[in-house]
Amino acid sequence: MICTTIQHKDLEGILAVLETEKIALAEIRLDRCPLSLEEIDTLFSGTDVPLVATCRVAGDGSGSWQEAEEKLRTAIEAGAAFADLEGEAPPPMGKRLRRLCSEYGTVMIRSAHFFDGTPSLEELTETALRLGRIGGEIVKIAATAATQEDADRVLALYGQPIPDRLIAFAMGPAGRESRLACLAKGAPFTYAALSEAEAAAPGQWACNAMAEAVYGSRRPVGTETPLRMPSSKSFAQRAIVAAALAEGTSFLGGYTPCGDNEAALRTASALGARIAFHEADGSLEITGIGAAPGAVPLDTLDVGESGLMTRLMIPLSAALGSGPVRLQGCGTLLRRPLKGAGGIMASFGTLLRPEGTPPVPGEVFIPLSVHGPLIPGKAEVSGKDGSQLISGLLMALPLLDAPSSLYVVEPKSIPYMFITTDVLRRFGIRIGSEMEGDETFLETQDWRFCTGIHFKTRGRQRYRAASIEIEGDWSAAANFLVAGAVFGNVRLEGLDTTSLQADLSIMDILMEAGAGLSQIEQEDHRGVITACRAPLRSFEADLGNCPDLFPIVAVLAAFCPGESRLEGVGRLRGKESDRAAAILEMLLKMGVDARIEDDALAVTGETLEARILNGRLLKGGKYTSSHDHRMVMALRVASLGADSPVDIDDEACVAKSFPLFPACFDALRG
Repeated sequence: MICTTIQHKDLEGILAVLETEKIALAEIRLDRCPLSLEEIDTLFSGTDVPLVATCRVAGDGSGSWQEAEEKLRTAIEAGAAFADLEGEAPPPMGKRLRRLCSEYGTVMIRSAHFFDGTPSLEELTETALRLGRIGGEIVKIAATAATQEDADRVLALYGQPIPDRLIAFAMGPAGRESRLACLAKGAPFTYAALSEAEAAAPGQWACNAMAEAVYGSRRPVGTETPLRMPSSKSFAQRAIVAAALAEGTSFLGGYTPCGDNEAALRTASALGARIAFHEADGSLEITGIGAAPGAVPLDTLDVGESGLMTRLMIPLSAALGSGPVRLQGCGTLLRRPLKGAGGIMASFGTLLRPEGTPPVPGEVFIPLSVHGPLIPGKAEVSGKDGSQLISGLLMALPLLDAPSSLYVVEPKSIPYMFITTDVLRRFGIRIGSEMEGDETFLETQDWRFCTGIHFKTRGRQRYRAASIEIEGDWSAAANFLVAGAVFGNVRLEGLDTTSLQADLSIMDILMEAGAGLSQIEQEDHRGVITACRAPLRSFEADLGNCPDLFPIVAVLAAFCPGESRLEGVGRLRGKESDRAAAILEMLLKMGVDARIEDDALAVTGETLEARILNGRLLKGGKYTSSHDHRMVMALRVASLGADSPVDIDDEACVAKSFPLFPACFDALRG
């Protein structure tokens, strides 16, 4: 990235520059800008642009260390993305600011400047190591070069065993090209001036010239108007089924059509519900059937290509039908095994009988017939194959004539089970739950360490009509948030930051990767969310509870320097494609170093700038989506960092979850 140095300007002047120059990252020289502490607080808390707070005392700086600490402290507490502290700062001051940076999530830069010349490589290396030891998450080394040999010696730091996040370049006319070359070596960013006349040090480029040298004709993505995300499939499908089972008329706001949601509506209609879609305000009006056990004349249900509808309707058809019910579907669903379904349903007295010879011996596939009834009782079932069938049981068991107890061991995709209970609560169904785990779980309440969940429900409950607003979809949003974090500045609306959706985890992942994130606060937690470029870093993420994020997070990792590890690969086998194989094939074909080790995908990434300058952009060409909507979206985002167009064999499958994705993506590219 390019960090634009801003100096000799008051608050009004700085804000004007940030608003008009479309700056991605800016360094504010607090030692050279006439700002009060109150104005520093206003500046660093009032912009989406990631800011570096710099206040020099030694070398080319001014003032005292006490003044510098006050200014840096104010900037950090106000929201500075980075704080740059010279290596010469008093050690107690360095320790205090280091603790403060850790508390507020600010990245600390420790820097050293050699204004009188370029020392030996040994001295440069020792300086870099020392800066890392005293808290430099990013280490910055700048030395005045009299010759090209001096500049090369500074750049040679990138071949030394020193901290990975290094910014090293030479000052002076002889060091001018090193300011660009450091990006090719992997520097998280380099510095440029608003204009050559405003250079902060000899040899500093103007930001426009630097941008042309790095990006050429490439322009950052983004839109002036926030993009509205579609409704969450996870919430919409559950709410549609619950409304169909309820007595009375329900109203579901914020609905957006897609293949899986339409499958839910067809299922609701087949159950006997009356449905009206009001396009003007995007709402559904559903008059339910007042469902009771054995009271629904079911023969056949078509679940389309929706895995969730299949697994919800297996227990519900057993509970509602008066005889066997045939479930049928289409597309990739016919090749996706219903792992563990036979054993789980047998625990409650229901048999599943597939038709014909299954594609994989011993596995259960659609089409099949469900032979009920569903019998209330107590059962221990495995959740290792996912949460969807368990969600179906949670929807069906409360209807039965007696209480039931469901103990889930090895639970996966835990958030989706609680989405189910949350939706059911709104429709009058009460289910108790208790999570279990070891000491780590008890201390952290982190769902990754949950070893079991005990659900208890009383019988003879009935669904009641409700009016609810369907949340925006974090699965869809993840693709645009990653696009903003790597390639520009993206603003989204319609998303709830307090959501139970597992894919809300994309926010944590992006923050760990160093992306710039902000939200305009609103009472309903659905303000505009902004993701913008910032210096990225490698990360680790456990996606076991949010496997739908895998494709787009793998693309993110390709642009994060270093090795990132994505845990939970085993959860990808039964998706629309063998998603683990599809992701790995995509990365390798694009020229990204990636491998699967046990249950993790390891991806070695490079910054966008290093890929451009070293001729290692992702490779364009013909790619297969494997008829997987999430692979289509990930491939489209990856195409923003490709050396030529990416041609996808089947893009139409994106309509399964997000029919308007192509239009939103085109708007993003302008």
